[in-house]
Amino acid sequence: MPDTDTEPRVLVVDDEREVADAYALRLRDVCAVTTAYGGREALAAVDDRVVDVVLLDRHMPDVSGDDVLATLRDREFAGRVVMVTAVDPDVNVVDLPFDDYLCKPIDRTDVRSVVDQQRQILAYETLGEYFRVKSTELVLSAQTPSSEPTDSNEDEAIREKADRLERRVRRLLDDETVLTEFEAVDRTLA
Repeated sequence: MPDTDTEPRVLVVDDEREVADAYALRLRDVCAVTTAYGGREALAAVDDRVVDVVLLDRHMPDVSGDDVLATLRDREFAGRVVMVTAVDPDVNVVDLPFDDYLCKPIDRTDVRSVVDQQRQILAYETLGEYFRVKSTELVLSAQTPSSEPTDSNEDEAIREKADRLERRVRRLLDDETVLTEFEAVDRTLA
């Protein structure tokens, strides 16, 4: 899954095409939007591309939003999920591992605000993971003398993960100052 977009990626999932398309239209100039018109299509979309935020209808006929959410969490989906429903939440909502919950109808300002809030949260979660992985990469490269080859599978996997996380952070962050400051710290061994 290439990670080359420069804006956050949102997946809008609703079995009512008009609703999904309306939310997508409201978001199209602030993020890269994909729509799915059912649970199976949503899971396939997440398998096909990196998704940052999912707006997920809770009540769908083929695979419910609750089941899609459970599957995403089982797969350790690395994005944020906002449940969207026209039905008032019941007591079972306590057991659902969503990141936010909205009741329809949702106006343009609210849908944009919620997506932006979830983008920011994901940016900082990803930033923390990036700092951890990048620091590990830097320590490993500092411990290996330049005369020794450093192409071990583990080193390469760490480098690739750091690169992937950095691309995602740069796509999600509004201000890259924290990245610049991280890069400016001298982490070499004395």
